[in-house]
Amino acid sequence: MKVAVIGTGSMGQNHVRLYSDISGCELVGIADQNAKQTSRLTSLYGGRAYSDYKELIEKEKPDAVTIALPTFLHKQVTMDCLDAGIHVLVEKPIAKTVEEAREMIDKAKQVGKTLQVGHIERFNPAIQQLKERIADGQLGNIFTIHSRRQSPYPGRITDVGVASDLATHELDMMRNLSQSEVTTMTAEVSKVMNTDNEDIVFGLLRFNNGILGILDVNWVTPTKVRKVAVTGENGMFTVDYLNQTLSFHSNYAAEQNETKNEWFTTKFGVSEGDYTSFRVEKKEPLRVEIEAFLECCKKGETPLVTGEDGLEALTLALKIIECGDNCKCKR
Repeated sequence: MKVAVIGTGSMGQNHVRLYSDISGCELVGIADQNAKQTSRLTSLYGGRAYSDYKELIEKEKPDAVTIALPTFLHKQVTMDCLDAGIHVLVEKPIAKTVEEAREMIDKAKQVGKTLQVGHIERFNPAIQQLKERIADGQLGNIFTIHSRRQSPYPGRITDVGVASDLATHELDMMRNLSQSEVTTMTAEVSKVMNTDNEDIVFGLLRFNNGILGILDVNWVTPTKVRKVAVTGENGMFTVDYLNQTLSFHSNYAAEQNETKNEWFTTKFGVSEGDYTSFRVEKKEPLRVEIEAFLECCKKGETPLVTGEDGLEALTLALKIIECGDNCKCKR
């Protein structure tokens, strides 16, 4: 397959590097208005440099592209690529607005091409193992999903706030792990860095199946934190995205079927049990994501992260901002 990358920022450069190394595809072009950047990348990884993505489409006729541009450009470039019969992997958030995202989804269906959204954590090996263990019933009924995604302010991002940039990751992950949709939410949002967009978000979400989601994201922490904890009847799983680790704190009382203490009888008991760290075969999530995207393009299969998934994450992120000014928002 002939592939290309449109946008050579932080994520775009990684897409270029991986496309050049993945078997079964040929990197034919890189498009960005930063000529120095595209020249450097083509000298390292191959392909031809373009300042205009439309010229790249016309001359190289790629089968598939990654779009890693600022969010406000996602919709137009995606539509142009789909109209040209090209499969699209667009970085998250899928678009600036819900309406734009819906147009992109409709266009992909109309032309019969793959539209995958870059929610990369779905492809993290630790998350994939967690999903398998949850599906196997190792946690029992799930009560809470607590997501933390914190980091210093990325000066390169000016067109969206922390809700669209970081919270979309965790909102998608909550849907993925709970296998349910949000019914209600509350939120607190702050702007403390004198920017136009929010940089701190705390959210509380209730899912249709009763699971409670706790969202904690910001751009004001002087170190990167990327963790999710899932608590249920039998204990708590914790994933560190950055280190690709998966651990489990067991509920000893559940193991012993303890439902009583000296004051009252409960539906089930909770007490500290054993700690287990599971072996995770580490892989670069972006490589796994791109390889899965290319397979879907070749076989016409539904991607793991669909346009609809990207739309739902965006919808929830925008609703979180709205909820910052209200007590409770109906989904």
